[in-house]
Amino acid sequence: MTAWFSADLHLGHAKILGYANRPHATVEEMNEAIIDNWNSAVGKKDEGFILGDFCFGNPNKFYDRLNGAVYLIPGSHDKQLKQLNRAVSPVLPALTERKFVYDGQTILIVMCHYAMRRWNRCHYGTYMIYGHSHGMLPPYGLSFDVGVDTNNFFPYSLDDVVAKMKTLSREFVLEAYR
Repeated sequence: MTAWFSADLHLGHAKILGYANRPHATVEEMNEAIIDNWNSAVGKKDEGFILGDFCFGNPNKFYDRLNGAVYLIPGSHDKQLKQLNRAVSPVLPALTERKFVYDGQTILIVMCHYAMRRWNRCHYGTYMIYGHSHGMLPPYGLSFDVGVDTNNFFPYSLDDVVAKMKTLSREFVLEAYR
């Protein structure tokens, strides 16, 4: 079992093809590519976190097609998440902090649809992942955009997130505390 992260799927949103310059001919083609990519990476026993802008329209149309225990963090276009047919809601707070065990160590990841310049325990090396910017906002400190537009329409694994964070610097944070 592993954890997976993504954002800005925009399933069912035809105008995103132009807004984000997506390489799909139709919204249906985009929907299928994103769902197929998710399911080829995420196993049935994995956890997936979608950091906003999941879909336009009825979320049940797409949610039930995704592998894993999928948790949704609301984004700027997620007005219809209340329609999900779930006994236990998979919708998390807009700002979610979650601990993960990685290589025997506990790491804290702050997740939000929007990027932040400072987040809880950032000066201790806590990670921050976000969406909303469709790859147009560069990483800042130990934070980066996990949206589908930044990873060839695939989710990021926890391994991917840790590997990416190792390439980033937290010096921006430490300067404020010296």
